[in-house]
Amino acid sequence: MTRKSSTGAETSKTGVPREIAAAPRLLEWYDRHRRALPWRAPPGESADPYAVWLSEIMLQQTTVAAVKAYYVTFLALWPDVAALAAAPVDEIMKRWAGLGYYSRARNLHACAQTVVAGHGGRFPGTEAALRALPGIGPYTAAAIAAIAFDQRAVVIDGNVDRVIVRRHGIEQPIALAKPEIRRLADAATPAGRPGDYAQAMMDLGATICTPRKPACVICPLAEGCVARISGRQEVLPVKGVKAARPLRLGSVFYIRRGTEVLVRTRPPKGLLGGMTEFPGSAWDAVGDPEGKAAPLAAIHRRLPAPVEHGFTHFELRLTVFVADMPRKTPAPDGCRWVPEEGLDGEALPGLMRKVAAAVNLFG
Repeated sequence: MTRKSSTGAETSKTGVPREIAAAPRLLEWYDRHRRALPWRAPPGESADPYAVWLSEIMLQQTTVAAVKAYYVTFLALWPDVAALAAAPVDEIMKRWAGLGYYSRARNLHACAQTVVAGHGGRFPGTEAALRALPGIGPYTAAAIAAIAFDQRAVVIDGNVDRVIVRRHGIEQPIALAKPEIRRLADAATPAGRPGDYAQAMMDLGATICTPRKPACVICPLAEGCVARISGRQEVLPVKGVKAARPLRLGSVFYIRRGTEVLVRTRPPKGLLGGMTEFPGSAWDAVGDPEGKAAPLAAIHRRLPAPVEHGFTHFELRLTVFVADMPRKTPAPDGCRWVPEEGLDGEALPGLMRKVAAAVNLFG
């Protein structure tokens, strides 16, 4: 049962603000059911700021399941921030290939170098100082401050958004409700164990208050949850109307020279910056259906189906052309020949891996 305080905030029957009163229940649940994650410190041990930072950068726009193997590989190759700062950026991009959002990998390297050069190899312990580092935004700074440095910080990711929306019955789409979500999250964040609280909220959203079929029966915060009480737990959060993404077209050329294939490196900045690609045309509304952008004159076979890929702001459809060249054919300017069997060792983004798979299937 809750009541209103003199300030209008909901309080429990003990007079403690309702959300603060809920924190002990959530932390008790977390102590029993916390997920075992490779970057998470064991109970009672301090978190490694490097491990927290590395995992949080990797987890942006990506799932825990997708990140685990990458994290383990990175930590084995570069066990601390100094080792990562000293690594060639090309090698980091190769190891990042397939994880997506490749500007994160470039910022990862830049941030490591800044920490080494400007902070003596130690991550700063405040939210404000962390936000000044390359590639660290408000969420990541708050997460590192709370988890690695035990600072009270308001940590809100997609899982936390969903928990708060359901708990308070917020009817607006999340994008419109951000200020209210932050206000409620701030009111709920305790001064004690802020890092554990942040991770508990994330775990709750990931394992109990899931997007579909939330397990309300075993939720430690079921009491007082507006969505559960009203039977709207599978309706909330309300989905906003997504704008249609424009379609861009282009061509891509998979050209073999014996056991080698032609590739090039994209410019360091911009979409897929610094990644390896098979040469192709610009991506626009017209495309290159006849393969006029071929980097070498040859008989090009067009695959029967295009390769499609979704980016954040547009959809892409590529016509794939395949050709074979004589063994002594030089690579055109800006391109290079690499062993076809060694493509896995190149910094190929997911789009180009789709192209290679299509060639193996049809070409």
